[in-house]
Amino acid sequence: MAVIFSSVAFPFFVDFRQPELLLNNTINLYLTTEPGVMVGIWHTVPDSRGAEARGKDQEWYEEALGNDHPVIIYLHGNGGTR
Repeated sequence: MAVIFSSVAFPFFVDFRQPELLLNNTINLYLTTEPGVMVGIWHTVPDSRGAEARGKDQEWYEEALGNDHPVIIYLHGNGGTR
């Protein structure tokens, strides 16, 4: 069994700090999990709130996390990207 870790980010030449260029209704956020450790995340609202989300700023997205709807955390495990 071989385990290979790569530092190559795929897809190539994508700025993962701007997910709105790839996905509708999505913004980039950073969470500090402990001193000196910052985790980049994307927050995407469902299509049912897409029209409401258009043109909104980070504050609106953060408030959207505080409503009664469930939050799904997807950990894709793709090293070098997110």
